[in-house]
This record gives sequence, C-alpha cells and structure tokens, in this order.
Amino acid sequence: MESLDLQAVDVDGAVREAADEVAGDTRLNFLRKGAVAGGAALSGGAILGALIPSGAMAAGSGRPPASFGAGDIGVLNYALTLEYLEAAFYDAAAKNNVAQGDKQLMAFLKTAKFDEDFHVKLLKGALGSKAAKKPKFDFGKAVSDKATFAATAYVLENTGVHAYHGQLTNIKSTSYLVTAAQIATVEARHSGAIGIYLGKAIAPKPLDTPLPASAVLKAVAGTGFIKS
Repeated sequence: MESLDLQAVDVDGAVREAADEVAGDTRLNFLRKGAVAGGAALSGGAILGALIPSGAMAAGSGRPPASFGAGDIGVLNYALTLEYLEAAFYDAAAKNNVAQGDKQLMAFLKTAKFDEDFHVKLLKGALGSKAAKKPKFDFGKAVSDKATFAATAYVLENTGVHAYHGQLTNIKSTSYLVTAAQIATVEARHSGAIGIYLGKAIAPKPLDTPLPASAVLKAVAGTGFIKS
C-alpha cells in the first residue's frame, strides 16, 4: 500500500468522496485511502505488527490469523480488537467534545460510546485471561473535526457489520454465536443512524456482504489508527 501524506490532501474533499464511496459495493476503500487518519503520513506496512505476526494476514477460510487464538477464542479476540478500536474512537471523540452544538450527532455519539464500551467489557469477560491486550490508538483529526468524525464513524460501523457477518459461520459455540449476532445488529443500527445524519442510504443493499478477516484487518491497518 502506498504512503499517503494527508497534509497535502484536501481533507474535506476526501471525506466527501469517501462518503460517496461507502454507499457502494465496498465501504473499505475509505479506510484503505487513509482519508481520516488526521494528517499523518501512512503506510500499510506493519501497523498491526504488535498484534499480528509477519505473514499472518493470510486470509485462509476467512478466519482471523492464528495469532488471535484457536477456534472461537480467535474469533472473539478478533472481534475484541475491532471493538477496542471503535470504543477508543468514540471515547476520544467524546473527550474532545467533537459533537458539541449538534444535538443529533451528540445523541449518536453518546449511544455509540456506551454500546461500544459495553461490547468491550462483554467480550473481555467472555475471554477472561485469554483476552487480547488493548492497542494504543491515535485518531488524529477523526476525533476532533465534526465532519471527519461523522464520516469515519459511518465507515467503522459498516465495517463492523461486514466483519461480524464474515465470522458467523466460524463460531462453534451457540452462546458465542448469539452474542456475535446481537453485537452485529447493534453495529448495523449505529451505521443506519449515522447514515441518516450524513444523508446516506440506511441500507445501500438488501443484503450485507460478509468480509474475511484479512480484508478487514488490511483496511484497519491502512488507517494508521493502531499504533502498537
């Protein structure tokens, strides 16, 4: 993946372009372009190096890399890592008062923050001592600029839906499967809410597309949000 110097990019234009793209077949293009990374020079190299060993991005059957753990543990740790990302994103945005003066966006942020923090606690509780450690994040302008925040939230929530759907057939435990489905539907509600705010289609297609872990992790790596 090529490096992208966002300091030389029209961020507002990039966000508008990204918002148009996410209504199409793939909402991951926005993440891959790094359009919301907040002025950092990005490279798709070893952003997730602290989490995923070299060469572990191989797709396999769509399961997360073995470094996340075996069987259901691996799927839950993969989900937990994505939830860490979302929870930290909303926590930082709330701390920065990014939605100040905008009642609709503030309501979305408050709800999403509560839900994502809850998801983290739920998955950590299920995993116990096997839970993956929380990475360090830097969201840059995505948590300080209102337009960038909203566009980023839309993509993250939609990506979460695709990610959970991509793992449903890999989960063996019925209780874990139910939990994953419950989280996925909440992620979908979030994406619909922020989509309405942005004037986007609530559901661009009648069916969502499951995505393999490799595609989701590559897209997340491209943001530069995860630092270690």
